[in-house]
Amino acid sequence: MDTSLSELQAWTGRSETSRDEVGATPVKALNATLDHPAMPAERGTPLPPLWHWLYFLPLHRQSEIGADGHAKRGGFLPPVPLPRRMWAGSQFEFRSPIRVGDSVERTSTIADVSAKEGRSGKLVFVKVRHDVRCNGSSEPAVVEFHDIVYREAKRPGDVEPPPQRAETGAAWQREIVPDDVLLFRYSALTFNGHRIHYDRKYVTEVEGYPGLIVHGPLIATLLMDLVRRSVPAADVATFRFKAVRPTFDLNPFRVNGQLQDDGKTIGLWAEDHEGWLTMDATATLR
Repeated sequence: MDTSLSELQAWTGRSETSRDEVGATPVKALNATLDHPAMPAERGTPLPPLWHWLYFLPLHRQSEIGADGHAKRGGFLPPVPLPRRMWAGSQFEFRSPIRVGDSVERTSTIADVSAKEGRSGKLVFVKVRHDVRCNGSSEPAVVEFHDIVYREAKRPGDVEPPPQRAETGAAWQREIVPDDVLLFRYSALTFNGHRIHYDRKYVTEVEGYPGLIVHGPLIATLLMDLVRRSVPAADVATFRFKAVRPTFDLNPFRVNGQLQDDGKTIGLWAEDHEGWLTMDATATLR
């Protein structure tokens, strides 16, 4: 990398704040995208976990967008020179509800920048903390840590990590067909311009993947939605997920869940059509 790790680590501690209003239309739209019956989303309706991602959208000007569809490097996020960027995972504390009609504020801070050498070359990890507050409260309703990984361009002969077999015998399971419309709708709802999710020519010819990549946050949302479908009264206190393997639009995939013996911990995971683990997650209930 031309940019040194110490230069990138100088971004640690940088912070920005954005504000939004929790409108009803995005809630109704995601509800439809997840294939639920219509919901009214009246003022005061609490958002299901992770649906705060419908707000604080990245409203960069068209002239500020880079070749991959994201904003050009070097604004709030450090200018990592590696071309491939992925959402590696997140950790959440859901402390109090966010409701339709709330005025919300999100403070984002670069918590850490680190690097390591992987099977496919250099990797840079950026951890961002988001604190979401409602209606002027001093205490956050949601605390989120967002892990971003940057990778080198795919090279001939690169060896991918060996796949890991997913668990079997889930108590809850749902099959998802990741067609172009589902990926488009989720990209539109989150104003995500990353071309790996909708531009087949770009993702296959430039980034070297076999097909469109299903959004990590969409898979995480589907895992949380599985909890909502299976335990409608569940009050989720924490959630964490880690992306293990990319999921492509070429085949259906499955989301799975299992309540553990303690009655409060839910093991969640996603698997591809071959049964390989693609996302590992855990939720805890209050």
